Amino acid sequence: MADTQQRIDQFRNMAEADPGNELGHFSLGRAYMEAGRYAEAIDSLKRAIVINRNLSKAYQFVAQSQLKLNQPGDAVATLTEGVKVADARGDVLPRNEMIEMLKAQGAAVPELKSSTAKLEVGEGQVLCRRCGQVKPRLPSQPFKGDFGKLVYENTCAQCWREAIGQGTKVINELRLDLSDPRAQKIWDSNIREFLNLTDLAPTPP
Repeated sequence: MADTQQRIDQFRNMAEADPGNELGHFSLGRAYMEAGRYAEAIDSLKRAIVINRNLSKAYQFVAQSQLKLNQPGDAVATLTEGVKVADARGDVLPRNEMIEMLKAQGAAVPELKSSTAKLEVGEGQVLCRRCGQVKPRLPSQPFKGDFGKLVYENTCAQCWREAIGQGTKVINELRLDLSDPRAQKIWDSNIREFLNLTDLAPTPP
């Protein structure tokens, strides 16, 4: 519990220091969920959605918290919107999980369009998981290893530049020493969240 409270304090400081930091609010909401503080989780996660309505996982977490608070009607409304957002972006895993949650509530599943499946990706381009658009890709992997490969395969150059800025905020606001493997893990986790890569694994060579 002490570790969870520490994470809450860290992410609250991040969100308060930069109110427009979607990841700060998202991470704070998730930490509140882990602590069983569901009303506060909903508030933080909804703030993240206001900043970036494409955070499909945030809809799922809001709905889970609403169900914990015995608010099934609100949860169904959240899930319905979340499924539409996830489907439009091609976020298959959260979309399918929210569909199952809707079915468990006996609610109708919205019509799926899967519009991203129709987008054509040309040479030197990538269908970016963060912005949901086909844009110029990075010239090469930003760093070695599986995570670097994952970024290269799923992130446009513009969103990667934004991620670097986000990473700097994470380092400064959480006071991370990246020579510490635990700090490196925190940085990686935050960047994965920011780039919407948490449900992906690198394509095998």
